[in-house]
Amino acid sequence: MRVGSRLVVLGSCGAWPEAGRACSCYVLEHSGFRVVIDLGYGTLTRLLSLLGSSAADGIDAVIVSHKHPDHMLDLHGLFRARWFGRPSAAAIPLSAPEGVIERLKALEDDNASAVDQVLDWRPLPAEAYELGPFRLESRSLPHWVPNAGVRLTADGLTVAYTGDTGPDIGLADLGRNADLYIVEASDTYQQQPSKPIGPQMHLTARQAGEAAAEAGSHRLLLTHFWPDNDRELSRTSAREVYRGEVLAASEGLEIVLS
Repeated sequence: MRVGSRLVVLGSCGAWPEAGRACSCYVLEHSGFRVVIDLGYGTLTRLLSLLGSSAADGIDAVIVSHKHPDHMLDLHGLFRARWFGRPSAAAIPLSAPEGVIERLKALEDDNASAVDQVLDWRPLPAEAYELGPFRLESRSLPHWVPNAGVRLTADGLTVAYTGDTGPDIGLADLGRNADLYIVEASDTYQQQPSKPIGPQMHLTARQAGEAAAEAGSHRLLLTHFWPDNDRELSRTSAREVYRGEVLAASEGLEIVLS
């Protein structure tokens, strides 16, 4: 039986992965329950290695923040691992915006109905509900497509995750007093110094730090770094406005939560 609480980072890049890295993916374990949060490019093999199972045995639930492929494309690989590797297994609960399940089914063409046998989908955002030992709360955050920030609370533990977002007043409530607040810090300016046209749909590390400070979260995990960014520069920027511990996501990083 799995014991203790931890978060393991399997992917930390935004848009596409740097060589040797992967896109967004985090595994949260608490009270013997394992939930996978996002499954972007290059994350499935890392997840299967963590599980020690090519058929993805050991997953209790999956959460996907939105339908962009750097957050969900390897969900299709997970579906195939279960469909072909464990065809008689119970469906895995999947919490995700509607666009995620639509995109997943589109990849399967005439076999789309199999998705419903492998994954028990529940839409996000939604009213709070129980997910294993957690109470799952979610809220819409600004992005180019519907994106659900999530907050997972159990006895003595709260972990919150933004997915992709621009600045929003709701970020403070999402991460309120969280033991760990996982916040995107794309810092696209490092690679694209020209100011983009239109509303801001990603955060800088400084904005991530401001959100964590306003939320009063205990620790901040910066993630979703634009490929080739200077991650230490991002971490330094967040520390200018946030007094708690600032971590930079990296593949294989394990954060002990209790």
